[in-house]
Amino acid sequence: MKETKSTGSDRRTAKRPFLRGLVHGIPIGLGYLSVSFGFGIAAVRSGLSVTDASVISLTNLTSAGQAAGINIIAAGGTLAEMALVQFVINLRYALMALSLSQKLDKSFTLPHRLLAAYGITDEIFAVCSCQPGNIVPAYMYGVIAISTLGWVLGTFLGALMGEILPRSVTAALGLMLYGMFIAIIVPPSKKHKSVLAVVCTAAAFSVGFRYLIPNLSGGFSVIICAAAASVLGALIFPKDDDDTAENEEAAE
Repeated sequence: MKETKSTGSDRRTAKRPFLRGLVHGIPIGLGYLSVSFGFGIAAVRSGLSVTDASVISLTNLTSAGQAAGINIIAAGGTLAEMALVQFVINLRYALMALSLSQKLDKSFTLPHRLLAAYGITDEIFAVCSCQPGNIVPAYMYGVIAISTLGWVLGTFLGALMGEILPRSVTAALGLMLYGMFIAIIVPPSKKHKSVLAVVCTAAAFSVGFRYLIPNLSGGFSVIICAAAASVLGALIFPKDDDDTAENEEAAE
């Protein structure tokens, strides 16, 4: 009897792909709510308003890109620096989109693809990629909708608290964003020496630029560190065809 009830529930959500997407996206939305709270505080501390911070989160679902962006804004960087930094940091989303395109249903016309591209993040990509069979637009819109709500709401609340709470408190809460980055890089660094080497190399370059070339803008520093560390990692730890095949099989 329990198995029958479970199957009936699965069938009901299967008939409503948007609702199923909302349900599957709830954990992402809750995670984004807490993480973007730190971004909202950091944005206000950089001189942005609550509205500015919320609009940035609504139009850019990229934690690393947004964090780098507000640093460039605070430093008075140029549009060229901003464009280059966002291109380097967010290039992985294009690769995710190419991979995810193999699972899209035939109903995914060009307008649907353009709309769905707005919401491709690491977490949304992972959830959609793990779904059995092809995914339809309604399902992906459900995942994106609840995730975006969590991200924007968290940013709004964080920015609001950043204007109300004392600076000493917001300075402590602002560390949440850096904690998120540490949580992202530590697990893969423990599993793969190549990732650990790239992370350490980028950190070393960043420290070197900070003290040896202090006049270099933060935007170009991020670009150079990321590009140089990635190139060195690719040269020192080339990816074998066998490893690529194993990863593809694991993803399937």
